[in-house]
Amino acid sequence: MVIKETSKIRVRFNEVDSLGIVWHGHYITYFEEGREQFGMKHGISYLDVKTNGYATPIVESVCKHKLPLKYGDIATIETTFVDTPANKMIFTYKIFNPVGKVVCTGKTVQVLIDEKGELVLNVPSFMEAWKKKVGLLK
Repeated sequence: MVIKETSKIRVRFNEVDSLGIVWHGHYITYFEEGREQFGMKHGISYLDVKTNGYATPIVESVCKHKLPLKYGDIATIETTFVDTPANKMIFTYKIFNPVGKVVCTGKTVQVLIDEKGELVLNVPSFMEAWKKKVGLLK
């Protein structure tokens, strides 16, 4: 089973460089926007995780650029949750320009840490419950 969410963003003036294209570092921010929208829609937002006593720092991020976005473009972010038995949250991303061409792909990996900042190796019960709710676990 695949769980995806799509969201839209408008490229703002402060996100483009002197060539009028999105500066490469902003794509990571667009990934975050996709994750936040995914989390809010599917009940696994940053606040949901925090309420359960955890945080999810990113330990890996990958971004592959294919085409540029420009000031004023309305882009679509497709965020996909990649299920894993490990205590990680893995997301993949595709960002599309206004005509539907892929401009960027990427991936982020987050681990769960407890309130003391310690890495949690076992999947917490709230994550297991969420996976059951969305159909990833039986």
